[in-house]
Amino acid sequence: MDTVAECAELARSADIEVAALVSARRDAPHPRWYVGEGKLDELEAELASSAAELLLVNHELSPGQQRNLEIRLGCRVMTRTELILHIFADRARTYEGQLQVELAQLNHAQTRLVRGWTHLDRQKGGIGLRGAGETQLELDQRMISERIRGLEKKLATVARRRGQGRRRRQRGNLRTVALVGYTNAGKSTLFNALTAAGVKAEDKLFATLDPTMRRLAVPGIGDVVLADTVGFISNLPHSLVDAFKATLEEVSNADLLLHVLDAGAEDVDARIRQVDAVLEEIGARDVPTLMVHNKIDTLPDGAAAQAGPADAVSLSALTGRGLDALIDAVARCLGVTAPVEVLLAPEEGRTRAWLYAIGAVLDERIAEDGSVALTVQADAELLARLARGGPQPMQREPRRQSPAERAGRFLAPPQGRP
Repeated sequence: MDTVAECAELARSADIEVAALVSARRDAPHPRWYVGEGKLDELEAELASSAAELLLVNHELSPGQQRNLEIRLGCRVMTRTELILHIFADRARTYEGQLQVELAQLNHAQTRLVRGWTHLDRQKGGIGLRGAGETQLELDQRMISERIRGLEKKLATVARRRGQGRRRRQRGNLRTVALVGYTNAGKSTLFNALTAAGVKAEDKLFATLDPTMRRLAVPGIGDVVLADTVGFISNLPHSLVDAFKATLEEVSNADLLLHVLDAGAEDVDARIRQVDAVLEEIGARDVPTLMVHNKIDTLPDGAAAQAGPADAVSLSALTGRGLDALIDAVARCLGVTAPVEVLLAPEEGRTRAWLYAIGAVLDERIAEDGSVALTVQADAELLARLARGGPQPMQREPRRQSPAERAGRFLAPPQGRP
């Protein structure tokens, strides 16, 4: 989607009715209004004819340019970054999400205080004649800085908790698969189809903001953790990326990324580049990735998804078509090998039940002596556990023994004492 259409879609996601679209082309922004005098007159006439109360600018403005436009046009002016922040603030539901959005808002507001108190600026020079505007500006800067430090401390606590959760999953040999992709590509719909999580899914940009995790059964491996993450977009504000790093760490620490694409989008290549740029920024560029073409139900009859990697999967999360192929592809990407035959003795019923529980058994044959020959498909790690005797309870680290205990002796109490 081009930037103008994307801006209109962002406005629709924020429940803003778009009265008109006005575009302009300049070699360099006007230092005072960003646009030229002629385009400014056109905007003024368009606002008057449509009785609009808000001007959305699909670019970044300096604080001075934004204030000058508001004075000249007599309406509120909102930049693209502010619109995205507004949508995020409206969609955040969890405590963590609200902290992240507030931090992004304050980081953005801190850069735009410079001209907010010009009506209170110092009028005279000299000792003892400091203007009230400078004092208020400093107070605002200090209050925002203190609030930012408080939010960063709370988010650091959230990050530690997430780290503890990741370590628990690693100790339990649980793999993590994260959904990433351009916003409104259908990630939440796919997440619901795979896990029946009931996550809110709408045909809007950033319909889902808060991260969600559920277990997903993968044949040959067992349960993995599937994580739904916030969608990406072109020119995603850096303040949002920084604020959401605690959440996006789940992406950079995942074992596999499912890059979900809208198969019917016209600018698939541009969207892939935008997602790759964000993955690079958060340190997740080298995580193994499986491309998933979603929404094939929206394609004309006989049309195929746009060209992609040979191992890409095409599906419709809405209708369920192709979901089994996706789960099989996830298993292959996580290292599930070719089928092997395993012979179990009659007393190894627990191991047999374990293999069935994780979906690793493809076929079974029972011999006359009660032994069982199983055709098993699993990853190398699971096969190694099987070679060690199957499911083993987690062993606690033995208590460190004293030298006397290691020698097999017990110390007697000193003479004269009971």
